[in-house]
Amino acid sequence: MILDHIDSPADLRSLSLDELEQLAAEIRTFVVESVTATGGHLGSNLGVVELTLALHRSFESPRDVLLWDTGHQAYVHKLVTGRRKAFARLRQAGGLSGYPNRGESEHDWVENSHASTILSYAHGLANAFALQGIDRRVVAVVGDGALTGGMAYEALNNLGHSGARVLVVLNDNGRSYAPTVSRLSVSLTHLRLNPAYVQARQRIRQLIRELPAVGGLAYSGVHGFTSALREVVTPHTFFEALGIRYAGPIDGHDLAELEVALANAAEWDGPIAVHVVTQKGRGYAPAEEDDVQRLHDVKVAAPIVTDPTGRGGRPTDSPVGTSPAGDAGLGADAAAIPPSTFTDAFTRALVRHAEEDPRIVAITAAMPGPTGLLPFQDRFPDRFVDVGIAEQHAVTAAAGMAMGGLRPVVAVYSTFFTRAFDQANLDVGLHGAPVVFVFDRAGITGDDGPSHHGVLDLALTLAIPGMTVFAPSSAAEVELMLAEALALEGPSAIRFPKTPAPPPVGGTCGRGLAARKVRQGDGTVCVLAVGKLVTAAVEAAEELADEGIDATVWDPRVISPPDEAMLRDARAHRHVVTVEDGVRLGGAGMFLADAMGALEGEGPLPPVTVLGTPRSYIAQDKPDRILARLGLDAEGIASSVRRSVAAHLAD
Repeated sequence: MILDHIDSPADLRSLSLDELEQLAAEIRTFVVESVTATGGHLGSNLGVVELTLALHRSFESPRDVLLWDTGHQAYVHKLVTGRRKAFARLRQAGGLSGYPNRGESEHDWVENSHASTILSYAHGLANAFALQGIDRRVVAVVGDGALTGGMAYEALNNLGHSGARVLVVLNDNGRSYAPTVSRLSVSLTHLRLNPAYVQARQRIRQLIRELPAVGGLAYSGVHGFTSALREVVTPHTFFEALGIRYAGPIDGHDLAELEVALANAAEWDGPIAVHVVTQKGRGYAPAEEDDVQRLHDVKVAAPIVTDPTGRGGRPTDSPVGTSPAGDAGLGADAAAIPPSTFTDAFTRALVRHAEEDPRIVAITAAMPGPTGLLPFQDRFPDRFVDVGIAEQHAVTAAAGMAMGGLRPVVAVYSTFFTRAFDQANLDVGLHGAPVVFVFDRAGITGDDGPSHHGVLDLALTLAIPGMTVFAPSSAAEVELMLAEALALEGPSAIRFPKTPAPPPVGGTCGRGLAARKVRQGDGTVCVLAVGKLVTAAVEAAEELADEGIDATVWDPRVISPPDEAMLRDARAHRHVVTVEDGVRLGGAGMFLADAMGALEGEGPLPPVTVLGTPRSYIAQDKPDRILARLGLDAEGIASSVRRSVAAHLAD
């Protein structure tokens, strides 16, 4: 096995082309076996095997800076930079991160996972080196999907304007997460493959070479000549219009061709883009044939495929990473199955409401599958909008739709909402636009680590005046809350986790905006538990009851505006404890405590203990284990209640 002897990029440089091709096959087998055992991103990494090998042979990392956008395509990079043995604990607690990580290797520069950012990093690094007179190359690998993000355009514009010495590798596989949403990706392919321009340029250059005795004068005119020719044969290319040299397209699986292209590009004294065409999932049949969702982010629960090539057949169970009821809301049989996740419940509810209300439109940012919108897209293609990796545009466009009389529902991951806070605040909130935000993966998400924990959405949405904020504690609540949100005349947000939905506790769900008293205590302590943590709070209360502490538990359901009856009841207790799966500072607990303090006609505010996630970046692990460490499981909540009661007795 050649891979067993690759411990650094230097080990690649002595390999022959045949050995490199064998190594590429071994890497694909290793990645498939690793990811099906631990979970992780599969298709994107299988597509960049040759590209990664060529980059590490063409450049001297870490002296030359290799940057990845997005970071989940860096598994091969990790393999060839000495982390092969660590893959046994990929995305596990204390193990190998699923993204570049500066704590793991000097070859990792940016701990990124959010798309469309890397070109800005590259611009900054290149300028820093230039100002210090340091000769180091900066290479940024960016996908065609990332070019749907506005931040990437801003960076390209500045790269071209500044002349920064950055090599942009455009990894064009026609995918972001969903199929790339961009006219650019289509026009790039058509333009670069147009033989008219290529042949005409070659003829002109040959004619110039044959002109006698013109020397440097003729050659100095080649650039102007071919620039004019481009205007005649085809419009200016996108990159060159921005001042960035363009080369390609290049076969991203041809190592020899890649290395020649990279070597030539490395000599260019300014920004240059090398357009590389790759196949996502290359070498593994299920990923090659995948309709995008199945093998983007494989979960541990995925079937283990014993044939690493995948040629022996596809897994037969439901697509990995999507709801089991993929046709939710579209048939009687599917509708009869209780939803197993919050996302599944949202999918069904949205389709049902859209059947009755033609004003409802659904918007997402390159993630229709994991946010549960594929059935909506199938049923209402004209009312579905995927903006690509452009959350800011999604939110402001939704505001415009709402002003025009529609009822837009914007479904994104909680962590990606942070990219569009300004738009949510001033374009939606300031105008009171009836936009419904649906935040999937809210709270502690687990394996993907600090960049994907959705712990800020409560603090952010609660800061927006007039925003109604829903937090369902069970899947059964989602449809009721979506109905309420769609009926509001202003903005709203519904947030829920990726973990399996717990059954309702403490009776049936209430309608309207009223909170639910899940458990009646004796007035000693009241626990206000947000979202899925209601279940843990009830378990804690049962544990405490055996010790003589009889706790009241409320499910607020709507954090803003809070239910005044709940606030008054909580204030009547001697202690109040709030619990949320979100950041403690500025989150739901502090919001509710402030609302209790603002009540008129009440006595002194009792002590309020606010439990939530800390002001820190939380590494990957299973969600339940992270919550337990943070004191946000039943045992942790019970311990906090004990301390609160003990402190009062001590006084």
